[in-house]
Amino acid sequence: MTAEPELPDALVPLPSQPEDVPWPTEEWPRCSAADAGVDEARLEALLDELCDGEHPLMGRTFAAAVVVGGRLVAERYGMWPVRDLRALEPNPPLEPIEPSTRLLSWSMAKSITSLAVGVAVGDGAISLDDPVADPHWQAPGDPRSAITWDDLLTMRPGLAWTEEYYDLDGDVLPDVVTMLFGDGAPDMAAFAADKELVNSPGSPEAYAYSSGTTNIVSAALARTLGLDRDGMECFLRERVLEPIGVRDADLRFDEAGTFIGSSYAYLTLLDWCRFGLLAIRGGVWDGRRVVPEGWIDHGRRARSPEEGDKFHGAHWWSWALPDGRFAAHGFEGQRVVCHPTRDVVCVRLGKTGAEGAQPLTDHLAEIALLFPRL
Repeated sequence: MTAEPELPDALVPLPSQPEDVPWPTEEWPRCSAADAGVDEARLEALLDELCDGEHPLMGRTFAAAVVVGGRLVAERYGMWPVRDLRALEPNPPLEPIEPSTRLLSWSMAKSITSLAVGVAVGDGAISLDDPVADPHWQAPGDPRSAITWDDLLTMRPGLAWTEEYYDLDGDVLPDVVTMLFGDGAPDMAAFAADKELVNSPGSPEAYAYSSGTTNIVSAALARTLGLDRDGMECFLRERVLEPIGVRDADLRFDEAGTFIGSSYAYLTLLDWCRFGLLAIRGGVWDGRRVVPEGWIDHGRRARSPEEGDKFHGAHWWSWALPDGRFAAHGFEGQRVVCHPTRDVVCVRLGKTGAEGAQPLTDHLAEIALLFPRL
């Protein structure tokens, strides 16, 4: 039996925006790799390996960027397939990705959902220890009625769920596939909330990474705030995205009017960089606190072991490593990785198979570790 990695005693402090660096609400301040203190040739070589064509393990990178000390040091755009679904082409043609191209989050949207909950906590509309009061859990004696906001954010509600994207053999599809593409798609939160309780909410044993759990959160947030579909979209834009300069996001909702906070947010590469900068700045942007003090810490605090030294926190990922790195991750290698000890944010959007996930993570870490410690 492999021993679990030992968690750090304390969180690594998050760096502040340097006083001489403007916030990129409109335009990104830029600097060269040499000015950032790294070997430019080595950085370019690592970016070439990541971004040029189809890598045998890491797959195809659509776009990638590196932000250091609040400045944009590298920005790359690749190619992506143009698919005609009716033709079912095995090798569809490729077209160039532009800076204005909005790129799919997959599960990085979960961390956007976390920020939205943080705004509501800061407004006093939600307390993490309060039960969520989902309408599916209101029957007398239903043990699911004890599930709290924090249980959901830490992925410990204790509900049955299968989160599997690759092993689809057999007659029964995994819950996540049924929710996103099958019978559960019209009302994703209802599909997830209807699952039975299989572990005590909040216990370590209750941990199960679940896109369904996030959509329960999303529906509960709109319900608590009294927002319909349009109101929820305005809330996300006005309170989370627009303050940091993200003005052209494409946010998707299901037929029930719930933001699909598990999976479907489309942002440009540089807007994903803004999202990462907000996170590494602890939720502060240009003098404005977007989420309450300590909210990013709540998300990045390692709690539930996954594989190796990777942990789930609360709708963010973290590592049991002294550099304090944490990240938003998405299916097929979507990554926004924050390195507090170096004030580096690495962003990558693309398509990576299961076997390439760890090599991709290692490659992005190698890029970040080129930069000097603070």
